[in-house]
Parts: sequence; C-alpha cells; structure tokens
Amino acid sequence: MEEQHVIICKDLPAELGAFLRSVPYDKLFVLTDTNTREKCYPLLCGVPGIQGAPVFTVEAGDTHKELEQLAGIWMRLSNEGASRKSLLLNVGGGMITDMGGFAAATFKRGIRSVNVPTTLMASVDAAVGGKTGINFNGLKNEIGSFYPPLCVLIDCVFLRTLDRDNLLSGYAEMIKHGLISNRETYSELLAFDLDRVDYGRLNEMVAKSVAVKQRVVADDPFELGIRKALNLGHTVGHAFESLSFKKERPVLHGHAVAAGLVCELYISHQVCGFPMELLSQTVYYIKEYYPAFAMYDCLDYETLYELMKHDKKNESGIINFTLLADIGEVRINQAVNKEIVLESFDFYRESFGF
Repeated sequence: MEEQHVIICKDLPAELGAFLRSVPYDKLFVLTDTNTREKCYPLLCGVPGIQGAPVFTVEAGDTHKELEQLAGIWMRLSNEGASRKSLLLNVGGGMITDMGGFAAATFKRGIRSVNVPTTLMASVDAAVGGKTGINFNGLKNEIGSFYPPLCVLIDCVFLRTLDRDNLLSGYAEMIKHGLISNRETYSELLAFDLDRVDYGRLNEMVAKSVAVKQRVVADDPFELGIRKALNLGHTVGHAFESLSFKKERPVLHGHAVAAGLVCELYISHQVCGFPMELLSQTVYYIKEYYPAFAMYDCLDYETLYELMKHDKKNESGIINFTLLADIGEVRINQAVNKEIVLESFDFYRESFGF
C-alpha cells in the first residue's frame, strides 16, 4: 500500500484546487451526505475543477453506511460515465470516507479517490490509513478493503460546524492516539478543555494525532502486526456500537470507543499491569465529558461477548485484544479470559454509576 499523502491545510479551497490541477483524471465526482452537502460543500463548490462536477448525496449517519447506499453510488458512477481514470472526492465524516473509499475501491476494480474530512473523527482516524468499508449484517465495517486515497486534505475550519457530540466523538480517537504514543502527548490531551474549545490549539493537536496514525500505518499498512495498536478501545467499543444499533438507539462511533477505552484499560490493568493511576485519570476525564453508555445491563453481557467474536482481529475464534502495559507500551494479540472481559463491563457500569 502506498504511503499516505496527508496535507494539513491553511487554505483548503486553494490547496485542494492546486492538488486537483496536479492530478490527471477524465471526470471528477463529489460524494457528500445530507449534512455536508448543506454545511461544507458550499465552501468548496467554487474551486476550479469542482464547478460543474456531479454531486452524489447520501443520507447522513453511520446507520446508512450500508449496501443499499453503496449500490446507489455505484449506480450514479455508472450512469454518469465514470471510467477507471475518474476521481471521486469524498467530502464528509467517517461514514463518507469509509463508504466512498470502498465505492472507489470496487467500481471498475478501482478508481482513485481523495478525502476531505469534515469531522474530527474523520480527520484523525477514518479518512487516514486506507481502511474502507460498510456495515453489514448488523456488524460494524464487516465488508471492506485496504484502499488508500490519493490524498487527504485536512482543514479544521470544518470543525467549527460540529456539534458537541461529534467533536467528542473524534476526540476519543485522539485520546487513543495519545495512549499508544507517549506521556507528553497524552497529558496534553487530558489537559484540553472540551467545554471551551481553543480551535487553534486543537488544529495543532490534530496534526500531532494524524502523525501518530501515519507512523503506525507506514510501519504496518495491512494490519499484520503493530497497526493493531490503533484498535485499542475498539474491540469492546465496536460491540457497544453494534449493540446500540440492535437496540435502535445508535451512538456515535467515538462515544462507543470512549466507553471501550474504559473497559480495555481495565483489562490492560488486570492482564498487563497498566497503572491504576493512569486508568483512574482516563476514567475521570471520559466521565467528565462523555455521556454514559447506559443502554446495557448484565443481561446484555453475553450478547456483547458474542458481538466481540466477530471482530476482524480475531483468529480461530479467539478474541484478540490490543492492550497497554503503560502509555506507549502496546501489547497486541492478547487473548483474555472471558471472566475479565465481563468484569470490565461491571467496572464501566460502576465507574459511571448505573
């Protein structure tokens, strides 16, 4: 897989225009969702090359990251005369960059794409790294591929359009990046006031967070080893997210990851000796800003455990966790006793008081 080309922009329209002029293509297509068509596309529609390009708009929200909408994108590309030399510009959050990337990967066996993430989640995680996919059969990202975009252009100007829940969702991934990086980065993240956001400071922190992911992906582009570090919080987090879909009360991905981090740091403490002081600091910070994932009780434990068995990191039916011995000390492929996993659900409920 090619090295990721990421541009941290100061003037997105100018830099996107310059990039498009540097890339040969026969036709350009733009993919948005109902939110980004209204709030974000107007900032880009005057860019030379984008003017007059067909715009495909799908329903917003991760519950719509599914086969029917994917087929609609394929249909539009086909009907609009897209060829293997065409370019798909994905303007949106993680749902758009995931699904648009997968549409590009599969249409005519692969056309090129460019990601312009418009949420914090997409900027620091979904749009970077080359993972694409859709949800299937009630499972998160069950169908997908590794297919990197030509370029990712990140500009925090879009972050000012986000509501609080979406800002928190992306910040959970930044917390994860801090945990797998170093204490200095992690301390900076826990010192950030999410009630009074300094967007200039956040822009600098986003660049650092993206750099963490880029380093990991460059070392292991196809997730054969250390890239699994990026799955910290996601084994439990994806199970929480899938449960929320089953209960028809969907939560944002990053909110589920934040809850998953609490559980998996508890497991890390029990299995790898992750310091209790750091566990307590993290729980305190997440509890201060994030709503409790209170839609489960002990009757849901077996369902959650079964959902975790579908995690893509698993081998031979064994649930593989990414855990920490300390900040920056990652332990991948950790098989964990079921009792400890269920204890982590108890720990989360006790920590959040439900």
